[in-house]
Amino acid sequence: MLTRLAYRINAALEARLPEQRLFLKSDEGTRFIRLRPATQALVLATGGLLMAWTFIASSIILMDSIAAGSDEDQAGMQQALFEQRLTALSTDRDLRADEASRAQDRFNLALAEVSDMQARLLASEDRRKELETGIDVIQNTLRRTILERDEARAALERTTTELAAQTGATTELGRARDALATISIMSGALGQTARERDEMVKMADSARDEADRIQRAKEELELRNDAIFARLEEAVTVSMEPLDKMFRAAGMSPDALLDQVRRGYSGQGGPMTPIVSTKGQVLSPDEARANMILQGLDRMNLYRLASVRSPFANPIPSGNYRFTSGFGYRRDPKGMGTRMHQGLDFAGAYGTPLYATADGVVVKAGWGNGFGRMVQIRHDFGVETLFAHMSQIRVSVGQRVSRGDRIGDMGNSGRSTGTHLHYEVHVGGRPVNPMTFIKAASDVF
Repeated sequence: MLTRLAYRINAALEARLPEQRLFLKSDEGTRFIRLRPATQALVLATGGLLMAWTFIASSIILMDSIAAGSDEDQAGMQQALFEQRLTALSTDRDLRADEASRAQDRFNLALAEVSDMQARLLASEDRRKELETGIDVIQNTLRRTILERDEARAALERTTTELAAQTGATTELGRARDALATISIMSGALGQTARERDEMVKMADSARDEADRIQRAKEELELRNDAIFARLEEAVTVSMEPLDKMFRAAGMSPDALLDQVRRGYSGQGGPMTPIVSTKGQVLSPDEARANMILQGLDRMNLYRLASVRSPFANPIPSGNYRFTSGFGYRRDPKGMGTRMHQGLDFAGAYGTPLYATADGVVVKAGWGNGFGRMVQIRHDFGVETLFAHMSQIRVSVGQRVSRGDRIGDMGNSGRSTGTHLHYEVHVGGRPVNPMTFIKAASDVF
């Protein structure tokens, strides 16, 4: 049965692939190779499979190359968008810095106006007290004059009664003359007393008018002071909120930081003293508001000190770089699988200047395993920064540096695939995303 099946298959193939003979001629004779239909079918099938495999492999390679080109275009577009975002953030940072500077100028001007108004208010208060004292003196003098007038009238009546009662010692004409003289004297005294009384009344009216004018001026001054205090409170609040958000965005507790700064500067005076000494008395509303404003200014000053001593800056402020790797897990560039990348990679030209991002002390400056030439700086509040793969180190261990000091140059030392800076930030010994600090600072400064 198998023989008949093979015969049928061979007959069917022979109709399309007739038997072929390949003759090989030599000096000794002629030989031939018989190519049966089944053999020809096998050769054709094998060739077809090879051609199909070649076509499929070429298609896969072509699709991979097209996909790789598309990924590169997308990466280029993302890089362009990221650079546009960085440019926008830089522009916004400059605008915020200008606004903060103008707010500081307005605050200084308002503070000077408050001081001037405070001095004028104290002077007007002294004048009011002097006028009140003068009014009291005038009123006392007027009462005493009226009393003297009443006593003079009573004395005149008694004298008249006595003259009328006397009959023997003087004549009627003499008594009349004496009475007229007494009346004339008493009339003059009463006239003088009346004139003095009228003058006292005029002085009292003038003093009351002056007191009313001073009271109105005091009320107007209080309204102006209230408006100035409101502007100062608004300026302090507007200036404080971005700083508070900046520290919270970086994962740092503002209250804890300010307490540390306050303790560190306690030997230099500490926070501002109140504008008015209470001496155990209850503060007036204006005094309480002024003290609250000064406390806000003290908090802003502490924020400024804390921001200088924290890495809220870009290690390459010139902007001549591009980000090549972010914080987090990534595929190892040396082909060692997936690993945690604890910092940011800034790619730039060889020898690009690198700067400290905050005040601190250099704790490491030399060759580090995998990092190449590296610098590690210890800052306040348990924060440390690390710069790796440098071409040159420009600081030494134990050296104190300030924000903006040049500490080295960008390079390709250590375990690196190209010229770049590897930048890390550690808080309490734990690595955090440096972009948090850079972005938080760009939103404020």
